[in-house]
Amino acid sequence: MNDFTDDELSVIELVRTWVDREVKPVVQELEHANTYPEDLIEQMKAMGIFGLAIPEPWGEVAVSAPCYAAVTAELARGWMSLAGAMGGHTVVAKLLLAYGTDEQKATYLPRMATGDVRATMALTEPGGGSDLQAMRTVARTDGDDYVINGSKTWISNARRSQLIALLCRTDADARPAHKGISILLVEKGPGFEVSRDLPKLGYKGVESCELAFSDFRVPRSSLLGTEEGRGFAQMMRGLEMGRIQVASRALGVAQAALDDSVRYAQERQSFGKPIWQHQSIGNYLADMATELEAARQLTQYAARRYESSARADKEASMAKLFASETAMKIALSAVRIHGGYGYSTEFDVERYFRDAPLMIVGEGTNEILRGVIARQVVESAPI
Repeated sequence: MNDFTDDELSVIELVRTWVDREVKPVVQELEHANTYPEDLIEQMKAMGIFGLAIPEPWGEVAVSAPCYAAVTAELARGWMSLAGAMGGHTVVAKLLLAYGTDEQKATYLPRMATGDVRATMALTEPGGGSDLQAMRTVARTDGDDYVINGSKTWISNARRSQLIALLCRTDADARPAHKGISILLVEKGPGFEVSRDLPKLGYKGVESCELAFSDFRVPRSSLLGTEEGRGFAQMMRGLEMGRIQVASRALGVAQAALDDSVRYAQERQSFGKPIWQHQSIGNYLADMATELEAARQLTQYAARRYESSARADKEASMAKLFASETAMKIALSAVRIHGGYGYSTEFDVERYFRDAPLMIVGEGTNEILRGVIARQVVESAPI
């Protein structure tokens, strides 16, 4: 059972109603045109969605991690890209809350809460993928500045974000390598280029970019916190929320696919009866609903674990792994149920099938996460 407060239930209901009224009627046109949803993003700002993870005194409508996960799922039910527009933003907010200096919090969090400043994180590099310790982006000290050189790729919202939490090496000689990694809070300027938007199968409307840094200079005060070499551990904690968020996106896509399938299976008739009454279709719906509920409960469990301030990397990895695989399976089942219409761009089902794979590879591939889970299972096993 979810222990949401009355205020949190109101927030979830507000977002659910908004999705049905404002998002569903326009999403197909925006998505097929790959159009940035400017009006919808402005409405999300007005509702306080970008501040859901930011408590007083910097924000006004902060909610628990389980409520945040539920809101994310509602957004993704309407359009997964809308949930993606707030994903990295929330991770950066959590990083600032946990590790930022008082000055950094005061500088960024109030404007992040309103969405006037949007944030993203820059981790992945062209040759590194999920191996973050293999990164080559380096920040060397020069007086009171860092001078940054390197590149990042697949950075969501990079073109429209004003703040980037950049994971980079501040000590290239450190051993083990993670001890030389830091997070720098950077804003755009000379030497920082958003080089191009990457073409994608799904996740339309919101940009995913390549970034290039060439002698990009930022002040030493850009270091998250006060001590170099903490960035890898800091980001791993941040990714716990990131993976809960991705799991929640998967829940939203899966819910939309199930909803459309149930509706179609009630309306479509063959051999004199609604197709859901045919055992093969009924079995699909039963499995889809069961697996979706299991994924939701696992994601909520991970969110509650995170909310308790306990280490949650195993639980968040489990939730992201299971929810994303479930979303992919449900999206395919929805195509099967819709038959030829499931392959048509006139129906939303084909969009769910294109959006679902992102959650399998994003925020750490599921292959990497299986390793994270296995290692902790073995380490915690009784001898």
